[in-house]
Amino acid sequence: MQLNFLKAKLHRACVTHSELEYEGSCAIDGKLLEAAGIHEYEQIHIYNVANGERFITYAIRAEDGSNIISVNGAAAHKASPGDRIIICAYTTLQADEVADFKPTLVYLDETNTITGMRHAIPVQAA
Repeated sequence: MQLNFLKAKLHRACVTHSELEYEGSCAIDGKLLEAAGIHEYEQIHIYNVANGERFITYAIRAEDGSNIISVNGAAAHKASPGDRIIICAYTTLQADEVADFKPTLVYLDETNTITGMRHAIPVQAA
């Protein structure tokens, strides 16, 4: 049996650019891609905290250390500079791989600087 799991997350990234006329995709600072383990051209899901939009595109590499998060092409209608977004990549695992799997969770501030990294989401309490 194959199961889908969260592989990596850039939590609360701040959109720096929204380029309608660009070829498409989402440009992400190369250092952030590396930290999360997201590959260039890998499918990503984007969840816009500001307006509730959810969409799928692919990652492209922006300049290392630039802190760029640029939502491009048609997706530019779904995110504006200053919006906080969650960028997720997923993977498919065999049932016997699940017990040992841990996602990479990267937490960002409003300048897209890494503030922390984890491999589990804290348990939500009442």
